[in-house]
Amino acid sequence: MASTTASPREIGIIMNGVSGRMGYRQHLLRSILAIRDEGGIELSDGSRITVRPLLVGRSEAKLAEIAQRHGIADYTTDLDAALADPQWEIYADFLVTKARATALRKAIAAGKTIYTEKPTAESVDEALELARLASEAGVKTGVVHDKLYLPGLQKLRRLIESGFFGRILSVRGEFGYWVFEGDWQPAQRPSWNYRTEDGGGIIVDMFPHWNYILENLFGPVRSVYAQASTHIPDRWDENGTPYRATAEDAAYGIFELDGDIVAQINSSWTVRVNRDELVEFHVDGTHGSAVVGLFGAKLQGRNLTPKPVWNLDLADEHDYAADWAEVPTNDVFRNGFRQQWHEFLESYVLGTDYPFDLLAGARGVQLAEAGLESAREGRKVELAELGL
Repeated sequence: MASTTASPREIGIIMNGVSGRMGYRQHLLRSILAIRDEGGIELSDGSRITVRPLLVGRSEAKLAEIAQRHGIADYTTDLDAALADPQWEIYADFLVTKARATALRKAIAAGKTIYTEKPTAESVDEALELARLASEAGVKTGVVHDKLYLPGLQKLRRLIESGFFGRILSVRGEFGYWVFEGDWQPAQRPSWNYRTEDGGGIIVDMFPHWNYILENLFGPVRSVYAQASTHIPDRWDENGTPYRATAEDAAYGIFELDGDIVAQINSSWTVRVNRDELVEFHVDGTHGSAVVGLFGAKLQGRNLTPKPVWNLDLADEHDYAADWAEVPTNDVFRNGFRQQWHEFLESYVLGTDYPFDLLAGARGVQLAEAGLESAREGRKVELAELGL
């Protein structure tokens, strides 16, 4: 008897910038190829889709090597030809920020559905222009919001939605690690990160992340005060050549949110880690508090809150760490990049609204731009509400 199971629909995806660290590891290897190698994904309506990547980049040799390593049939250095080919339905962008807007304009003009890394542009005006162009062209767009899918932040969302915190008062975030200068030990990040002229700087890199985390968990950001610092002005590039850092390697931000919530987030590539994870958020509310990282989460309710007494004459022998309880892992959490790809592909195929679009991406660029302005002028900067 012949099988009545329909073949999965194959979706062609142009993947531009897969030779870079993020494009290769998270988007190609751990997302698209993982979906392909497991036979695709089943959508909520019972249909099934699979994916077919087209690798795009400047170096044909690099693309050929990646394609051969992973059994990928299609690659090209000709982006225009790829965009003109109707078999490729989605354009995915993982380029450096300076090159992104030009490529996105081409993809919008070609009518391609767009999925892109952030920041989506170098200025909020440019980011808004891209969002408007896509809206006018009827092009569906998605912007990477990967941190929202981390196990720790998903646990935090559950706590918020359950009402555990009562009224949320404040959020304190610590992110960062020591990036070696590059002289006696190679740096863990590309040298362009430390040159403003090449699109570098930790504010541009991290404030778009902080925007969508704060916006989607606690409320929209209404103002920012930021202090930017270049703590290490002299670094060495990938070839061991010294260069002068022109971008900040640390930023200390205060963000005012809806609901009178105050968030303080320190971002630094010049800090040695003394915390459980590379990023941690401490959330305090009237009924309870929580500390969450990439994976872990612990909480303390008001009924279990100790009563510290400040006495400089006596050593405090209370074990404050013991007053916190671990939030259990009651679910299976996938790689965040892959999970968002799954959701975006389903939204694309089923034609549903997708919240993390180019306008959402523009809000991230807006916060980064406002952070740089605040640091430059030494004042708090209000954020206007963006719209098309």
